[in-house]
Amino acid sequence: MAVEKERRDFLGMALGGFTALGGIAVLGAAKRTWDPLPSVKAAGFTTIDLTQMEPNQLTVEKWRGKPIFVLKKTKDMKTDPRDIVVGDDHYFVAIGLCTHLGCIPAYYPDQHKFICACHGGQFDASGKVLKAPPPSPLVIPPFKVDGTKLVLGEEGPEFKKLKEENLIA
Repeated sequence: MAVEKERRDFLGMALGGFTALGGIAVLGAAKRTWDPLPSVKAAGFTTIDLTQMEPNQLTVEKWRGKPIFVLKKTKDMKTDPRDIVVGDDHYFVAIGLCTHLGCIPAYYPDQHKFICACHGGQFDASGKVLKAPPPSPLVIPPFKVDGTKLVLGEEGPEFKKLKEENLIA
């Protein structure tokens, strides 16, 4: 009888051990399905080389599926506290979606402004609203300045300063 009890205890522990291992494997597989794909993680950051920018010429990049406007300002363009300053150059960077209904505004270099074709909203070269219906300025994405490169997707000291000064919508 003692041998049968020991055998039963052994079988119970073995079954419990295999059940625990199976549960751990299931939890590990479930976690892998919850984690973002490597391609999604890689899309989190976009690096833009600012040395390639031409003055008063809009460059459109893509970050997290959204258009990003990068505009190097000319010396005669009005500077703004929302500008990103790298060396002696001033840049305007924003998510290129109108804050009214999400249309993509067009840039008119001769007028130094963005005009949204959907409802006629207008923004200046710093993304501030010139003509309604947009309720707020163009949104500045989180960024970090790394030498002459702009890294989108990471909050650097320049972005945090704009945030503290309530210059970011």
